[in-house]
Amino acid sequence: MKIKFFKRCLTALVCCLAAGCMALTFAACANDNTPSGGTDDTGGVQQPDTPETPDEPETPEEPEEDGVLVVYFSATGNTENVAEYIADYTGGDIFELVPADPYTSADLRWTDDNSRVVREYEAKQAGTLQTVQLIEDTVENWAEYDTVFLGFPIWWYEAAWPVYDFVESNDFTGKMVYTFCTSSSSGLGNSTQVLADMAGGSGNWQDGRRFSSGASRSTVESWLEGLNIA
Repeated sequence: MKIKFFKRCLTALVCCLAAGCMALTFAACANDNTPSGGTDDTGGVQQPDTPETPDEPETPEEPEEDGVLVVYFSATGNTENVAEYIADYTGGDIFELVPADPYTSADLRWTDDNSRVVREYEAKQAGTLQTVQLIEDTVENWAEYDTVFLGFPIWWYEAAWPVYDFVESNDFTGKMVYTFCTSSSSGLGNSTQVLADMAGGSGNWQDGRRFSSGASRSTVESWLEGLNIA
């Protein structure tokens, strides 16, 4: 009788131990379903941290080069030649001032009292000269130019008046302006100051150089070298 009771107790104990082992196994399996990243404070799933990609080094910006513009009015081609030499040497852009009513060879005969330039000069002396209108008096991307060369022939010891429309139509603030001229004998005189006044005082105006008719490229480049223009 005692032996049977002992066997029943032993069997019950074995069953209890087996049940306990199964419970531990189920608990371990349940824990394996949790994402390795854990959860955040709100109960949502928190993804594993992703390693940061190092920032690529920035490419340094190249310094902007100062823009050079060569502006000119040429009556017979002499000023045009010098302007082209300047543009070639500096790598600058070139802009020709073309009157809406072009000058003919007869218009330019300063020894003829009835020629156009003589009549315009007399009107200028009397203060009644009308502005010589240009086909274009403004330049595209004007703000990009820091250095401006302005060339013209000398008429009666002054800058040829077709350049007036251009000077009065533009703001030269922040620009270095070098004047240059062509003539048989006369120099710049006070042309630079007159043009600076027309510009309303904007810009840094500098006397440039007078070139004779047929000035050579080397002569022009020698002048430019002294200006230290890149």
